[in-house]
Amino acid sequence: MNGVHDMGGMDGFGKVEPEPKEPTFHADWEARVLAMVRAMGAAGAFNIDTSRFYRETLPPHVYLSSSYYQKWFLGLEEMLLAKGYIAKDDVAAGHAVQPAKPLKHGKLNVEDVERTMVRGKFARPAPAPAKFKIGDRVRARNIHPATHTRLPRYVRGHVGVVELNHGCHVFPDSAAMELGENPQWLYTVVFEGRELWGADGDPTSKISIDAFEPYLDPA
Repeated sequence: MNGVHDMGGMDGFGKVEPEPKEPTFHADWEARVLAMVRAMGAAGAFNIDTSRFYRETLPPHVYLSSSYYQKWFLGLEEMLLAKGYIAKDDVAAGHAVQPAKPLKHGKLNVEDVERTMVRGKFARPAPAPAKFKIGDRVRARNIHPATHTRLPRYVRGHVGVVELNHGCHVFPDSAAMELGENPQWLYTVVFEGRELWGADGDPTSKISIDAFEPYLDPA
């Protein structure tokens, strides 16, 4: 979807200031939010792409004024409300008021924690041969879906060159809406800076993105 979260290629947000010796968490609540998201995902309440979609739907003024884990928390709350795992009465009270909705995989147990913290594998068997090969010129489609997509706005409509083929993977656009895995080929595509930003672009710059096959047309 087109939203304020898609900041690639934009300016005007000020200088990025790295924090020296930045801790993993700045407060205990941040660790709890991460734990809740991972626990509910492992229990089958949602998948990683659905989780991303709900964070993307936060209103622009909320998204821009929230810290990283505040976005995670607010997205989680909206997602659990939408899916019926919690009710507004529970949120208002700060604890469970309504009976809990059963989870697909049951509750997360201590012995399962280490497994759930390991990144999942998203490679899948290919349903058809790849349409593109390394060295092919491709144009990113000018799409504006109302749902989740991993194609950045700043490359849409522009021409790049396929650099790598990563094989077939779960398609986030389908998975986010819980429409199945719909495996698609995934490529690294390289764009010239001036292709993306015109004459004012740095002629020495190159931008690489990972793009799924449905995002691309032959150029």
